Amino acid sequence: MSGFQCLAQENIWFDKFKYDEAERHYHEAVNGIPNAPKTSCSSSGDQSELVSRIKTLEVDNQNLHKVVADLRSMLSKLETRMSVLEKTPAAARATPAAKNIVVQQKKVEVKVETEDDDDDDIDLFGSDEEDEEAERIKAERVKEYSERKAKKPILIAKSSILLDVKPWDDETDMVKLEECVRSVQADGLLWGASKLVPVGYGIKKLQISCVVEDDKVGTDMLEEEITKFEDYVQSVDVAAFNKI
Repeated sequence: MSGFQCLAQENIWFDKFKYDEAERHYHEAVNGIPNAPKTSCSSSGDQSELVSRIKTLEVDNQNLHKVVADLRSMLSKLETRMSVLEKTPAAARATPAAKNIVVQQKKVEVKVETEDDDDDDIDLFGSDEEDEEAERIKAERVKEYSERKAKKPILIAKSSILLDVKPWDDETDMVKLEECVRSVQADGLLWGASKLVPVGYGIKKLQISCVVEDDKVGTDMLEEEITKFEDYVQSVDVAAFNKI
């Protein structure tokens, strides 16, 4: 057997990359270099991921082409419509709402013209008899209103007031003090019941009620008039105030 034939039967040369790989691992182990991960699987994974990305990009590209085609179609339709509108008169382009407004304006104008024509038939220089009749009717209505108003009762606003009249001390003559208070008289003032209320240390205050007409008598007036009896009265307070 020749040397060529022996070499042909050997597969060492065809598997040389395996021996090279084994030799590289050996030297790395001797020199303390960690084994590098095999690249065959990672290369295969990278290729699969690359293929997937390419397919995704192709799909996105197709979608973009479709969107661009739709936009071009819409733009073409819009340009066609604009050219038609430019050639159409303004009256023909008016919307139904605008046409309705124009019609309403015309109706109003016709109505105003009709009212103007009707006004022409009015006699601005009426007879004196009509004016006298209108004045007579007006006077009668005013008279009837005045009579009805006069028959209505006039409401008088009144209030019920309870006053606390305090003396100077326990030696003050409370009978004389009450006489002084009741001596205050005014139109629209009516004195009511009274009683003595203990205050303390043998002192009693006079608690007296009255009814007043709001338009004629006020609390300020009552306090001012009662405190004029300074020999008996120390102070006056409003204990209660109620509208009637």
